[in-house]
Amino acid sequence: MVFASLSACGQEPDKRLHADGKGWRIEQAVVIDKKRPRVLLVGDSILNGYKNQVIKALEGKAYVDAWVNPYHQSEHLNDVLLPAILANGPYDVVHFNIGLHGWQEGRIKDGTFEPLTKGYVQAIRKALPKVRILWASSTPVTTKGKPAKLKLEPEINSVIVEHNRLAARVMVEMKVPVNDFYALLVDKLNLARGDRFHWTGPAYKLLGKKVTESVAHELKPHL
Repeated sequence: MVFASLSACGQEPDKRLHADGKGWRIEQAVVIDKKRPRVLLVGDSILNGYKNQVIKALEGKAYVDAWVNPYHQSEHLNDVLLPAILANGPYDVVHFNIGLHGWQEGRIKDGTFEPLTKGYVQAIRKALPKVRILWASSTPVTTKGKPAKLKLEPEINSVIVEHNRLAARVMVEMKVPVNDFYALLVDKLNLARGDRFHWTGPAYKLLGKKVTESVAHELKPHL
């Protein structure tokens, strides 16, 4: 696996939303067999928790790159940063999540969430006309504290729920299959870490299994 430091890896000024790992980065598999399909996983710090499981599960079947980034919906992301990452392909499957860095007031202007999210999907299809795309909803945001006493954080999580709803509507319109991370974990708050945004190993194992199964399904024509 090759680690690349690109401007596309970005910075996150909100210290609550740290990378939870080796930092914001793109990890690129070393491609030896050019006939083997390629996969790109896109996400925030949550991706750090499950990407290795997916990479291991698909070993020998597909090369898996991972872009761990702190971005939210924006024209700059769609027009500049995302195309720069996609140029590392070509990819046969792109599995993406974008959401935990867009809840702060002012980051995404009113009325722009859906068109920008649609533009994100369009940017992928423009760069990779034959690609299979999968979208994952954002995970729940909890209160801080011990796992046994955690609840949903009322203010931030309500924004996450609304953004998930709007994004899901875009995915229906764009005919993009959905991995509902939120639904998978919302009744398992005891698996949250207690820092509001991140999760424990068992939760990431559930996410990794879900991603592996869905990506493997989309790869069937290539295997």
